[in-house]
Amino acid sequence: MATTLFSGNGVFRRKPIDDIEEPPAGLKRVLGTWQLTALSLGGLVGAGVFSLSGVVANQLAGPGVIISFLIAVLASAAAALCYAEFTSLIPKAGSAYTYAYAVLGELVGWLIGWDLLLEYTAIVAVVAIGVSGYLSYLVEQIGVELPSWMLGAPGTGSGHRIDLFAVVLCLLLAWLLNRGAKSSARVETALVVMKVALVLVVVAAGAFHLKAGNYSPFLPYGLGGAVTGAATAFFAVYGYDAMSAAAEETADARKAMPRAIILSLGIATVIYVLVCVVLLGMQNYRDIDVASPFSSALAAVGLPSLAIVVAIGAVLGIMTSMFANMLAVTRVWFAMSRDGLLPKWFARTHPVRKVPHRVTWIVGVLSAVIAGLLPIREAAELTNIGILAAFMVVSIAVVVLRRRAPELPRGFRCPWVPVIPVVGVAFSLWLVSELTWVTWSRFGAWLVIGLLVYAGYGFRRSALNRRAEPGDLSP
Repeated sequence: MATTLFSGNGVFRRKPIDDIEEPPAGLKRVLGTWQLTALSLGGLVGAGVFSLSGVVANQLAGPGVIISFLIAVLASAAAALCYAEFTSLIPKAGSAYTYAYAVLGELVGWLIGWDLLLEYTAIVAVVAIGVSGYLSYLVEQIGVELPSWMLGAPGTGSGHRIDLFAVVLCLLLAWLLNRGAKSSARVETALVVMKVALVLVVVAAGAFHLKAGNYSPFLPYGLGGAVTGAATAFFAVYGYDAMSAAAEETADARKAMPRAIILSLGIATVIYVLVCVVLLGMQNYRDIDVASPFSSALAAVGLPSLAIVVAIGAVLGIMTSMFANMLAVTRVWFAMSRDGLLPKWFARTHPVRKVPHRVTWIVGVLSAVIAGLLPIREAAELTNIGILAAFMVVSIAVVVLRRRAPELPRGFRCPWVPVIPVVGVAFSLWLVSELTWVTWSRFGAWLVIGLLVYAGYGFRRSALNRRAEPGDLSP
């Protein structure tokens, strides 16, 4: 029994890579390279572009924050190249879940997929909570006073407080995603273009107020400070993982997906470097206000009026990041349900719009509840570890598949295998080791629940298990 359970027909059975047949009610391939690039940039260039650089500079790296972001980008690129290879090889919904299922087996795929369900949903909630502060500022600027219970973080102060803006935003994005992949991608693209334009406006304005003396000393905390800062900066330079979940809605995904991943990471790198250079040139790193780095720096050089542009850019950044992560979790959920590991009721798509409308509304409501009732710190503790686990699994899977099936046609090949994947795994392990025991305990508890669900439902209901049953003639 144990031999069968852990054999190729047991929990480590693998989904055939060439099994690319789509059911009649599958997703509709309507996205192109630029729409995918915008989707990836939505996650890569979030509200943190205006805040995280200042935090790292002030507390860890000084002007060396530029090095911090370059190191973070290189580490992120290692995982990005692995994702790019898989998107060209397996153009299916599900991202890391699908890749792990095809290469490392059903149990590994299940654990990664189950983990990503929580991680992506929590990320949507976290960034929704973050929007309230910026919206509060914008509302104050136009002279409108709103009740405190509509904007305040829940769990702080007396009385029952609900973050109403965050709740509405989660439900609004769920509605938008249910309008169809093409129409929702157009909105995401427009928001990303506006966000990047606002960032460039702020950078251009600040470029006229740079002082060379602010860059000295360049490494006040030593090179070690810049390297440590890279760990914090890393969480600002991933987003392509969420985009890869939309592979099944992409026209010519084998070529478009790798292009979008590399293009979006390159654009994000330029943006972050420009932001760091301008921020540190406008104001000495010691004087940066970590709560609002760019607003304080712009005020210091006589440009306080641009603070509202920063707030608008942050709101757009939050919305595009939410969009990317909500799309990702619904596609992972859809893929797991279609494979039989979760009830197939969730895998039903809208008859006209061809989107998984049921899981999209469920995710919208769940993220709204988390965003409306939990403080941002508690919600944030649910994130990060799962994304890093997915990075490690995808990097390992690239190496395994290169050895197992080197002849498979790949539209893109990750260079310098196994060096690049090993770098991705090593950096992810380092970041995981820095997480708190509370994060680890919650992660472990969620995985235990996942194992129970898999043992009680997924293992027997899996589509691969049904194919293996005697007398089963299903394809």
